[in-house]
This record gives sequence, structure tokens and C-alpha cells, in this order.
Amino acid sequence: MTYPTPDIPPDSIKNRFDQFTDQNNDEIDLGELLSVLIDNKKVIIIITFIITFMGIAIALLSTPVYRADSLLQIRENTPSITDQLDSLTNFFETKTPVQAEIELIKSRAILGKAIRNLHLDIIATPKFFPIIGKTTAKWLQRLSNSDLPSPPPLGLSSFAWGGELIQVDTLEVPDEWLNEAITLQAIGQNKYQLIYDDEVILEGTIGKLTTQKIDGYQQSVKLFVTQLKARPETRFTLTRYSRAKAIEELKMVLSIAEVGKGTGILELAIESDDRKRAVQIVNEIANIYLQQSVEQKSAESQKTLEFLEKQLPELKEQLETATNTLNSYRIRKGSINLDLETQNILTSTVELNTQITLLQQKRDELRQKFTESHPSIIAIDKQISRLQAQINAFDRKISILPETQQIILRLSRDVEVNSELYTTLLNHAQTIRVAKAGTVGNVRIVDYAMSPDLPVKPKKMLIIGIALMAGLMLGIVTAFARKSLNRSVEDPNIIEKSLDTPVYAAIQYSKYQKLIEKKLKGKSAPDDHHPVLLALENKEDLAIESLRSLRTTLHFAFLEAHNNIIMITGPSPGVGKTFVSTNLAVVMADAGKKILLIDGDLRRGMIHKPLRQHREQGLSELISQAIDLHDAIKPIPQANIDFIATGEIPPNPSELLLHERFEQLLGIVSKQYDLIIIDSSPILAATDAAIIGRLASVTLMVVKSGSHPLRELEQSMKKLVQAGVNLKGVIFNGIPEASSRYRYGQYVYQYDYRNKK
Repeated sequence: MTYPTPDIPPDSIKNRFDQFTDQNNDEIDLGELLSVLIDNKKVIIIITFIITFMGIAIALLSTPVYRADSLLQIRENTPSITDQLDSLTNFFETKTPVQAEIELIKSRAILGKAIRNLHLDIIATPKFFPIIGKTTAKWLQRLSNSDLPSPPPLGLSSFAWGGELIQVDTLEVPDEWLNEAITLQAIGQNKYQLIYDDEVILEGTIGKLTTQKIDGYQQSVKLFVTQLKARPETRFTLTRYSRAKAIEELKMVLSIAEVGKGTGILELAIESDDRKRAVQIVNEIANIYLQQSVEQKSAESQKTLEFLEKQLPELKEQLETATNTLNSYRIRKGSINLDLETQNILTSTVELNTQITLLQQKRDELRQKFTESHPSIIAIDKQISRLQAQINAFDRKISILPETQQIILRLSRDVEVNSELYTTLLNHAQTIRVAKAGTVGNVRIVDYAMSPDLPVKPKKMLIIGIALMAGLMLGIVTAFARKSLNRSVEDPNIIEKSLDTPVYAAIQYSKYQKLIEKKLKGKSAPDDHHPVLLALENKEDLAIESLRSLRTTLHFAFLEAHNNIIMITGPSPGVGKTFVSTNLAVVMADAGKKILLIDGDLRRGMIHKPLRQHREQGLSELISQAIDLHDAIKPIPQANIDFIATGEIPPNPSELLLHERFEQLLGIVSKQYDLIIIDSSPILAATDAAIIGRLASVTLMVVKSGSHPLRELEQSMKKLVQAGVNLKGVIFNGIPEASSRYRYGQYVYQYDYRNKK
């Protein structure tokens, strides 16, 4: 490595920089992260704006979705009037859990009935333009606030553009066409066509049932369009779902959940863009479920009533027979009074026989539901056996009575038993009739669904907020992705470590210089020839401070120089070598030196613009001896420097610079000035820099932060060294404001030179 002074131990300086770099690499540099965000702020802002705009568009253009809900109360099964008359019914009563009720509501029996009642298996929708048609049409319809169909843009009359309406109550198609789309086209005058596979199947009129036999199919096509509002040629899509498909579609949009835990209150809800349709569906399902609950209770009472009505005629006939038999016997034998003991036996026997008969009837009812081994039937059989044992005991007492009393007792018992049974069953049947008329299920509709006023989707502010955050995060991720994928050099320490070349200055990016460049862009030199340079406009700018530090460093660099010529070049155009050359000349002049600035870029030299001079009468004419040196030198009194422009751009810049007169010219002006600064062409673009660099004692290469891969810098330095150019070091230009640590490091670097530490 070449250093400005041989007295400074090279290892000590390199160790200081390595130590400085290692300390920064061991930690997360928040300043560097911030610099990445600042450098990519435009990208972050653009991405955030685009994503936020998309979020706003989605929020505004999305179709509003409304929510219709209803509340049902599931009450515990309570004994009916008939059940209260029979303690055995309560014994067999069970409670249905809420989850079971939810599954019942989702059953095919209930949903299928709702689908049939509301024709939910018939889907009829307008045919919109692909992708954007539906959203655009509904958005335009909301803006127009009109019920009339919107006019078609660009002649696309077959598509719907908002305001179209169709209602189909009947659609029967062959089984092969189920779940397939069929096209209906309005043709005006309340007429329409039904199209399948680009073939017109039938033509019909609104409000009339149309039937058409289709060749090759057993079933006919039946269509009844209740309402159709559309422009002629507008097309609609009709689909007849199968029962299973319709039920699955309804299950997808229907949500059922218990409100709270253990409350027994269910919420039925449907979200749809058609608020009226959603209300109809929810209320229809609630009513069907309530009706089913009532019918279930009624069905149980009906079965019991049918059983009793079958038993009553038989009991009535038995009662009449027993009564006639008793009366006939009394007539033959005369009136016989029973003593008190016999009366008690008769009463007890009647009660026991009545109970046995009722139990047997109950057993017959249970046998319709359960087998002989069911615990309930076994329990009844035990009760009957116990009562029968008591009757047998009374029969033994009756057997010791006189024969006449035994016969009277048995006949009277038959009459009493049949009379008691008939009366009991008759009352029971009447009670069931009353209970059936007032049957109430275990379901109560607490709230019916009402048409909602506000949509539940889209949540506009939430969507916009998420889009804003997503855009910001995507912008930040993009910034760091660009940083990680960018292999350009952004740290001057990398140049020193990898290329073994010192960095003489790290110049910070100047916003003020950006304003100057905009001011100079596309403008010719004014009559006042007042230069527009950062070193003159804003002397306290940090970039100018860096050039002052470079001035101090160059003082030591020229201690071993064989002349006072410095060439400034760069790897490629646009790195800022013209900015460095002009402002370094002014900074050097401020130190009391006599400076000559030469624009040696005979291809694209532009130094004359910020100096507000003309290109003509410059270096190319001077080398070709078209003018003398006095005419070529243009004094710039405001900057206290002299300037030689490029002159007319020659067709052969390299051959012109190789001429011996150019070397002679530099020898002449070298004696007249303290320092000569030459701005040359980029080294990778042409060989001009290699030609000029051999005549200069100091060559500096300007490198722009984040613009060059390391390989490019290596090739540039290699090309200069191979040409015999004395490359002293690098000027690192354009460091972002947040990366000020490079500037502070440069100050330490220069302090070591000045104090020779």
C-alpha cells in the first residue's frame, strides 16, 4: 500500500482502520439501517402508495355484504297435560342437548324444505364482464342511484352493467343438466330465449310457464320467469342445483351458534349481498324448525289418541255386556243386597283390576317403541304381577261366600271395572284432544331477522389500515432486499481492505448540490459568467468540508511529487468527478494557491456549464495550435481560478492527447501555477485517462457510493496501473446523510497524518 508519508508505519494505520471496522461489524448499526431506509425512501413511498391505493379501491369497490340474524330459544322438554296425568311418561322423558338442536337445523329435512319454499336451488344472476364487470357494475349502480339498467360501454350489450333484475320461480331441467350453467337472453317485449351449448332451447314470455321437450332426454325443460328487467341482448346465467348441491351451498353461508354457554339460545345468521334474500332465508329456516318441533309434539299425542280411540269402543261394548248380564241375573234371582264386607271386597277388586288394565294399556304403548327386555316394560310387568297377587287373595275370600253372593259380586265387579276403565280412558282421550290443540314445541323464536341497515363487510377503515401497514412493510422489505442484492460498494473501508488502496476523502451527499444541478440542467452560459458552484454558494456544506480535508491530505501527497499536476478520473460516467474537480479547485484557491482547472474530457466534458463559460476556444484548439495559451485560459475571478475548456469536441481525442504538444503545454502551465487540476474521461470508457495520468504526479479516482461492484473498481485500478499511472488513492463520493460514520472515520484518518501518529 502506498501512503503519503514514509514516516508513518503502514501497519499502525491499517490496524487502526481494521479495529474501527471490526468494532462496527460486531454490532447492529442502527445508523446504517436507517441509512438504507433513507436511501430507499422513494421506493418505500411508492410501494406504500400503490398498496394503500389498492386497499382504498378494494374498500370502495367491494360489494357490501349484509348480515341477517335470528334468535331461537331451545327450552327443556316439559311434560304435557297428558304426561302430567301419567307419572310413567316423565320417567321416560329425556333432554335434547343444544348441539343436537344445531345439527337438526342443519339437517336435510329442514334445509331442504326451506330450499323448496324459497326456490334456493334455482340460481339466476346477470352475466357480467369478466374479472371487473360485477364490481364495476355494482359500483356504478350505487353511484347512479337508479333502478334502470345502466347503458353498456363500448357496445358490450350482452353483459350486465348494473340495474338488471331477474326472478325465476320454476326451472326444471334434465338430470344431466343439473349444476350446469344455462344462458337466458332478454330479447325485448317481455320475451326471452334459453340457450344451452350455443343452441336456443326455448323462447318464452315473462309471467307464463314455458315447457319444451328436448330430443334425447326424458325430462322436459320447464321455465317460469316471474320478473325480468334488462336491456335487449343482456344475458343471464341460470343454474338448477341438485338437492344435495343446494343444501351444501346453504350450509356454507348459514352459521348457527349458541349465544353464551348453557343459555339454550341459538343465533341463526346468513351473510349475503342481498339483504332481503338473507332475511327471507333466516326467517324461513326458523319457522320451519319451529313448525317441526310443534309437529313432533303433536305426532306423539296423535299416536296416543289413536290408540285410545281404538280401545274405547271395545270397553264400551264390554261395559254394556257386563251391565246386561248383571241385570238379567238380578231379575231372575231377585234383588240381593251385599253386606259391608262383601262391598269392601268388591271395591278393592275393582280398583286393582282397573289399575291392571291401565298398566296393560301402557305396556301396549311402550311395546310400540321398545322390546320385551326394556327396563320400562319389565317394571310394568312386575307391577302387574304384584297387583294380580292381591286380586288372587281377594278371589280366595270370595270363594268362601255363598254362591249367589259370589255371582253377584263377580258380575258387579265386571260392571264396575269396565265402567271405571271406560270413564278414565274417555277423560284421557278428551284431555289429549285439548292438549293437541294447544301443543307448543320446545322451540321459541325470540327475534325474527330484520333487514340490516349497514353492511358488515367490507370493513373499509380496517382494509385501508391493513393496506397501509402492508405497503409500508413491503416497502421496507424491498429496501433491505435491494440492499442485500446490491453488490455495489457502499463502504470505503471495503476498498481499502480489498483493493489495498487508501481512501483520501469520503464526500457526503449534498442536497444543495442537487438543487444546483437542476438549476444548470439544459441552460447555456449567461452573459454575466457568474459560476454556480457549491464551494461558492454554500461554503459550509459538509461536502465542501470533506474537500477541505482532502486539500490537507493532498499537501502531504505532493511532498514526493515530480510535478504539480493532479488528474481526477473515475471508473464510469456520472460518479461526480466534475463536481470534485471544480469544487476542489475553488477550495485550493481559497488556501491562497494559484490554480488552473483543465477540462481534459474531450468526449463529454461539461465543466464549462457550472463555470458559466463557453466550450469553444479550449484544449483541443490549443493542442492543434489554432489558438495560443493566452486565448485558451479563461479567468474565473469569483472563484479565483483559471480555466481551460475542452474546446470543440474532436473526432480523435486519444490521438490528440498523445501529441507531444499536450505534454509541452502541461510543462509550460506547470511553471505558471501552484496546482493544475485536470478532469479526464472515465478510465473504463476510454484510454484518455491513462494518457493524461502518465503526465500527472498524483491521480485520484472518484468512486460513487453504491454505483460500482468491487470487480469494476478492480478493473479500473488495474487499467491505470498497467498504463503507468501513479494512482494515489480514491475519493468516495455521495455517501448518504445517515452514513456519517464514514466521515468521522475519515477525520480520524487525516488526524493521524497531520500528527504523524
